[in-house]
Amino acid sequence: MGGTRVKIKKKPKAELEPRTIHLKKSEGTASLYEWVHSLVFAVAIVVVILTFFLRLVDVSGTSMLQTLKSEDKVIVTNFFYTPNHGDIVVISHGAEYSKPLIKRVIATEGDRLEIDFETETVKVNGEVLKESYIQGHTRDEQGEIPAVIPEGKVFVMGDNRTVSLDSRSPEIGLIDEKDIIGKAQFVVFPFNHIKFVG
Repeated sequence: MGGTRVKIKKKPKAELEPRTIHLKKSEGTASLYEWVHSLVFAVAIVVVILTFFLRLVDVSGTSMLQTLKSEDKVIVTNFFYTPNHGDIVVISHGAEYSKPLIKRVIATEGDRLEIDFETETVKVNGEVLKESYIQGHTRDEQGEIPAVIPEGKVFVMGDNRTVSLDSRSPEIGLIDEKDIIGKAQFVVFPFNHIKFVG
């Protein structure tokens, strides 16, 4: 008996290929990494800004009342700063005083300065200053007050004139511009005293 023969072809064996397994970060791990990266970057930016452009200064004492109070925290800028009349500045030290000071610029180099201690008026270049910010009496502290402020120097006083140790005193004297740390801009703390002072 004849039969029909059927050839059954064997399927070729599939070639074995190495498989690469890709491990995916979970969404939580990825977002945590991005958050930490952003935080580190933000901190670095803040450090650079605080180092080169801004400083946070604590006020101590009553010599700048009512403008600044003791324990106020003030932002000070120092990038390409040049002292100007009326600016409140932080100073590294005085002539015989080693601690930092915060005072107001009254006169700068080349200015003609006159202080009449009887009438308690201050004249710069012949003009009487309108000083609505002052408190107390402008006393003579026996320091040398030059008729003309020398080059590179500034004359400073506190707003609370009765108690302020400033350029009227030989202990402080004229301030060298290079000893000015920067200009006070904002009171940022306490929150009930936040204000612009620059």
